Amino acid sequence: MNVQARDCNFHIFVGPWSKFSDCDRAKDFLTKAGLSFTTSELPAGSADNVVMKVGPTEVKGWNEGAYKKALADLKYPTTADKKAINYPMTVLILFIMMIYVTMVYGPIAAFLVELFPTKIRYTSMSLPYHIGNGWFGGMLPLLATAMVAATGDIYYGLWYPIVVALMTFVIGALFLRDNKDRSLQE
Repeated sequence: MNVQARDCNFHIFVGPWSKFSDCDRAKDFLTKAGLSFTTSELPAGSADNVVMKVGPTEVKGWNEGAYKKALADLKYPTTADKKAINYPMTVLILFIMMIYVTMVYGPIAAFLVELFPTKIRYTSMSLPYHIGNGWFGGMLPLLATAMVAATGDIYYGLWYPIVVALMTFVIGALFLRDNKDRSLQE
């Protein structure tokens, strides 16, 4: 897939103030369809604002019906095949991930409490915990989806959690020290 366009905008926070161009609509359509695509500039002198190439088909301008027809001609599925889903394996994978979360979540309170002196323990534990969960975790769906929509690569949004995890590892390795021999009153 290739979207040749001009006047493309990046919308991370959408509201009544947002103005969507034909390019934005074409990229939004492909992103919602779960398809990877590339974006390039239109050749000089082109009369259209957007040209989408789907295989051998070229659709000029924004026309959702023509986009759907071009995808249907290439036999792209419109929905997931529910018969192809392995439900027992899906449940098993979710169960395993829940076990991993509980393995981390259980001891994290004791670990965080020991990092700080007694006088400031509650604030110093609560503030970073809520910033991490609220901001970094809460913004994950929005930012990952925005990264996918901006680049056209359906896997590009995975860079956000990878970079956050790497930052956490580096900061933890550089700045966290064991406090087992430190007095509680310090």
